[in-house]
Amino acid sequence: MSVEKIKKVISSPNQKHNSYAPALVVLLIVAAFFLGSLWTEVKYLKNGVGQPVLGAGSRNTPPAQQAPEDSGAPVKVSVDDDPILGDKKAKVTLIEFSDYECPFCKKYFTDTYPQIKKDYIDTGKVKMVFRDLPLGFHQNAPKEAEAAECARKQGGDTAYFKYHDQIFTKTTSNGTGLALDQLPVIAKELGLNVSKFQQCLDSGEFKTEVDKDLADAAKVGASGTPTFFIGKSTSNGEIDGIKIVGAQPYSVFKAIIDELLK
Repeated sequence: MSVEKIKKVISSPNQKHNSYAPALVVLLIVAAFFLGSLWTEVKYLKNGVGQPVLGAGSRNTPPAQQAPEDSGAPVKVSVDDDPILGDKKAKVTLIEFSDYECPFCKKYFTDTYPQIKKDYIDTGKVKMVFRDLPLGFHQNAPKEAEAAECARKQGGDTAYFKYHDQIFTKTTSNGTGLALDQLPVIAKELGLNVSKFQQCLDSGEFKTEVDKDLADAAKVGASGTPTFFIGKSTSNGEIDGIKIVGAQPYSVFKAIIDELLK
């Protein structure tokens, strides 16, 4: 029965307790809204799509640039000075814009990334560049992004990706996710100097770096997480990247990478 029909029934003079009608209508509308939201979330999870940036909340980030129209054509994307996993001379570059608390990013990390790493990164065919896109409604994601950079400051890209792996492994993802007091615990587990790590994190030394990634993501049309760009490596660190959005299966990445390796 539609909401309009329910309104007619409960407003009928033949019905008793008409004084409850307005409240009942409101409850029905609210219930319908939440059921619709739940259905949408389940649909997204089943399809493995990414989480949208829209409505991400505030983080005092730079004003968003106008994203280019998504025509399906390759997009010029820079590796910037962000951490690299794999052979720096690899023929193909995979750039990932990601959020440490995004459930779709964790799904990619768990289901797809291990096979890509085994088949392409560990074999020297592909280098992966990780760039930050923490969404404002994931409370701890921005600080987690800074924490990984603090780990990198001490141990380079190797330490960065070890820290990256531990966050995605430990977090429940979405919402608050991993508690901030666990960030120095991970640093200690990885053998980092915890005092220097905490000082780096508390100072906000890498906030500007994370915010730059956010701005660059907007420029290249990375409007949700995770978003990937895959292209042939260049000497200037800027690729013509084929865009992939969401926690897509391994086969999607394989098809693009294999074509670029020819």
